[in-house]
Amino acid sequence: MTHRFDPTILREYDIRGIVGRTLHEQDAYALGRTFAAEGRDQGAKRLAVGRDGREHSPLLEAALVRGLTEGGIDVVRVGQGPSPMLYWAVAELDVDGGIQITGSHNPADYNGFKMLLPGGSVFGAAIQALGARAAEGRWSEGQGSVEDVDIIDRYVDRLVKDYRGGAFRIGWDAGNGAAGPALEKLVAKLPGEHHTIFTDVDGRFPNHHPDPTVEKNLEHLKALVRDKGLDFGIAFDGDGDRIGAVDGQGRVIWGDQLLMILAGPVLEEQPGATIIADVKASQTLFDGIAALGGSPLMWKTGHSLIKSKMKETGAPLAGEMSGHIFFKHRWYGFDDALYAAVRLIEAVAASGKSLTELRDSMPESIATPEMRFPVDEARKFAVVEEVRDRLTAEGAKVDATDGVRVSTGDGWWLLRASNTQDVLVGRAEARDPVGLERLLETIDAQLAQSGIERTEADH
Repeated sequence: MTHRFDPTILREYDIRGIVGRTLHEQDAYALGRTFAAEGRDQGAKRLAVGRDGREHSPLLEAALVRGLTEGGIDVVRVGQGPSPMLYWAVAELDVDGGIQITGSHNPADYNGFKMLLPGGSVFGAAIQALGARAAEGRWSEGQGSVEDVDIIDRYVDRLVKDYRGGAFRIGWDAGNGAAGPALEKLVAKLPGEHHTIFTDVDGRFPNHHPDPTVEKNLEHLKALVRDKGLDFGIAFDGDGDRIGAVDGQGRVIWGDQLLMILAGPVLEEQPGATIIADVKASQTLFDGIAALGGSPLMWKTGHSLIKSKMKETGAPLAGEMSGHIFFKHRWYGFDDALYAAVRLIEAVAASGKSLTELRDSMPESIATPEMRFPVDEARKFAVVEEVRDRLTAEGAKVDATDGVRVSTGDGWWLLRASNTQDVLVGRAEARDPVGLERLLETIDAQLAQSGIERTEADH
């Protein structure tokens, strides 16, 4: 047997597509067969499987597990929960890797698979290799077993095992995502006063889209914090690996600002340590880490890429603008929004200030939020290459770590192709509003030369 995946679902960090259009039940089965063969080649015998709360996740799980077991892999099903719970299962259970069925922060009609094997996350060329292996039908044969293990209570116990924080009044928004039940168990173990919303799992996401990096998705959390006079609020995405936060005034604390707060206690314990942030992060973060005695490192966006760089450098902490926070310090090195929330509470307590005061003390830069504008999947990477080539030819100061990050006398701007959505991502940061407008005009001019228009709504 052979199987061909729709090429658009074989993405940089995972396999992900629109159910019924680019992703089907037979894809899940074929992935199981292919992953079983690849896993066995790497010495894997048992794999954990988890799923998020989307309506099609149980169906995809059943097909995936059938493929894995027919390929000779024993499966440990850990049930519905956030992606980090599956990562924790891989770290703590007697398994050799795992797969989480999840559409992450994408709309309700998406789903996909995040994968781990003995060497770590499966991404990039390894995902393309899975596609090639399926097309060739290089599958293993066998009859694996299936075991169900309930781990949610053990996972939550580990989240708070060495908690060092204080008691605050906190609002929480699970966005009807897979982290909801674990969140309810978590807040029951934390000191302070906690108010939760949308913790019931509903894969249709009836209240708002579960991506806390988009400010409009935080309106319910802001209202909760305001109406109850809470200290701050925390939100999660659809599969619990992205964190968002607002202070007591309802101001968003962006991913790079969260990383700045979280870095302080880590650098106190590990002076001079490398702290990694992605190319979308503010220059004030890199400068701030250096001022704290740390070694800032700018790296590519993407949870799999960040994890690999952390292993390579021994970094105890990393983060992305998208709200993925990775703790190796006192944790496992994977991105876990629930654990990041615990550490945020600790960091605020350790500072002796409120989150509002910490936000007030941050250097003010004039920056855009993350700007996203649609572009055809087949065109998005080419546009970035065209921009890079033009700028390089003009002698501009270009950092091509991930897309193009261009430094000018006004500040910097970034353009990169998203690996998870059919969009180009832009961001700009300047010393003053006039400089920011110049940077945005430069982005517009470069896009126009490649036949792309950035609408005013994306400013």
